Amino acid sequence: MQIAVFAIMGVVAMLTGLILLLVLPGLGYVALGIIGLGIILVASAGIIEFRRVRGALASKRGKFSTSTIILVSVFTSIVLLLNAISVAQYHRFDFTGLSKFTLTSQTKDVLAKLDQRVDVLCFFVPKVKDIPEDYADIYNLAGPYAIALLHEYQNYTDKLNITLIDPEERPEQATKYGITDSSLYQSVVFETEQGTRFVPAWVTYYEAEHAFTNAILEVSGIKQKKTYFLTGHGESSPLDTGATGYKYARDALLDNLFQVDMLDLISTPAIPDDCAVLVIAGPKQSMNESERQIIADYLKANGTVFFLTNPDAPDDIAQLLAPWGLNVQKGIIVDPKSYSSPNKTTPIITRDRIYAYWSEAIPTTYFPGVTAIVPTENVPAGSELIPLLLTSKDSWMTDEYSPLTDPKYNAEKDLKGPLYIGFIILPAEATDTTVPAPESPNIAIIGDSDFASNTHFLNVNNSDLFLKIVGGFAAGKELISIEQKVLQTRRLILTPEKANFLRISSIALLPAIVLVMGIVIWWRRR
Repeated sequence: MQIAVFAIMGVVAMLTGLILLLVLPGLGYVALGIIGLGIILVASAGIIEFRRVRGALASKRGKFSTSTIILVSVFTSIVLLLNAISVAQYHRFDFTGLSKFTLTSQTKDVLAKLDQRVDVLCFFVPKVKDIPEDYADIYNLAGPYAIALLHEYQNYTDKLNITLIDPEERPEQATKYGITDSSLYQSVVFETEQGTRFVPAWVTYYEAEHAFTNAILEVSGIKQKKTYFLTGHGESSPLDTGATGYKYARDALLDNLFQVDMLDLISTPAIPDDCAVLVIAGPKQSMNESERQIIADYLKANGTVFFLTNPDAPDDIAQLLAPWGLNVQKGIIVDPKSYSSPNKTTPIITRDRIYAYWSEAIPTTYFPGVTAIVPTENVPAGSELIPLLLTSKDSWMTDEYSPLTDPKYNAEKDLKGPLYIGFIILPAEATDTTVPAPESPNIAIIGDSDFASNTHFLNVNNSDLFLKIVGGFAAGKELISIEQKVLQTRRLILTPEKANFLRISSIALLPAIVLVMGIVIWWRRR
């Protein structure tokens, strides 16, 4: 009887040690000692009662029990091994349709570099009252989504301190941050010693990751890359929501954590120091001499400029690019074999005619009204011209195009294709590298500005081309977009017939299957 007590105590000791090892890893050595003690007690009991144990194991019941114990032990060992592997190799799978909880590499990089504490105050209530029904989804979905997303942020940094505050239970705390009524509930406040950033519920609903990461950058004092759009000469405006505006391009840059501003060189006769990229998008009037000189000096200092010109553009861009070995033409390109219907002056550029290192990411683009860019031998020492886009061999450029007639190639006047319509220029210090892709270009030119306008920006891969160039300038790496992950309320819409089928099948289908299986089994056994 005493031997049996030793054995039971040994088993209890081993289980206790195993539980301590799993629940309190800090007591690792203590837990292992308890497990060892249990093993000693069980082994001692087995040695003392060896004959009885051997007889019990040799019996039919003993063999069955032994095999069961072995199988259970193997299964438990496999489970423990898989858990150990899962702890060492942590990975989460995001099966949501919008990848709502998958952070982009840019956000992960920001979190990895975060070196100060950021307090995140979530002013959430279980359900917001007294709001219009049209906004109910925004307020009631924004809170849970924000919490889940912020916890995902914490997987990449230990600097975020998240606090949940019910503004109805703690109105004094809510009032301190300007949350005075229910329309401001479900808001998130990011705070450090350097400042505070308020993110309301509707912003969380439409662009949570961009808003949260941008808020962290702002309150932690991390400098963001800034893109300036030149203005004052009829250029496409990033604030213009019309067909020729660049509002969609601006939104895409904001989604990629760029700041966007406009620059008038008359009122501000210098390019700001925080300019990562200067975009000159289709000017319609000429610059004055001082403006051209400011841009020319900026280019000589390896400033980064993205030129987008047009067939009928003023000569300013051509003059600025002439010293860099590029001749910007005046005519319009016609491509009768590869064009976006119905305009033969809208050539389509496919993967085989796009810069090789970008062709996988940008398989197809098109350009509604584009001119040719012809390289010359006047390239500054050390710099390198990289062709970006090439038309088909059936294309040509003409300066006598009329939309009222079918264009015909004139061998005496027209410039025969294939023709370059885009180039990247690497500065002198960037060409001495073993990296084959242009990591830090300082000039890009495309002979069309309409491809990035609101009308065409979201079509095929036009937006990818625009972002790839700006990203190459400012990031020095491939630009990964932070998408606007709008939360969706997904409702099942059924016709009356489908609703009746769903109702009847949910009630009767499972019992019917069981009944049929019973009849089949009964019939076979009969």
